[in-house]
Amino acid sequence: QVQLVESGGGSVQAGGSLRVSCAVSRYTYSNLCMGWFRQAPGKEREGVAAIYTSTGSTYYRDSVKGRFTISQNNAKNTVYLQMNSLKPEDTAMYYCAADFAFVACPRLTRANFAYWGQGTQVTVSS
Repeated sequence: QVQLVESGGGSVQAGGSLRVSCAVSRYTYSNLCMGWFRQAPGKEREGVAAIYTSTGSTYYRDSVKGRFTISQNNAKNTVYLQMNSLKPEDTAMYYCAADFAFVACPRLTRANFAYWGQGTQVTVSS
């Protein structure tokens, strides 16, 4: 069982930055695909970024490349999503997700992740 706890959401004006964190509760942090998803009201949950904890390989959806950075702190079993140059369309509930299968990372789809956090709200005003 993998438990995930997000933190760090909030409100910011367009062009600003936020960092969200995901603490992973598990006896070993290795060999996990960790992903960030977001869901805006009335829209599907979409994958934003992923990182494979053992290799540090990262994956991003096109719309956030160059603005968002996923990273990890292995000593703290924590994954981060640094979001810069935020736009109003980035407004959503952001969820941390995890799966043991490496393929979850490049696929970055909801169906490929078995474990989910409770979500943290990110609101970007124009």
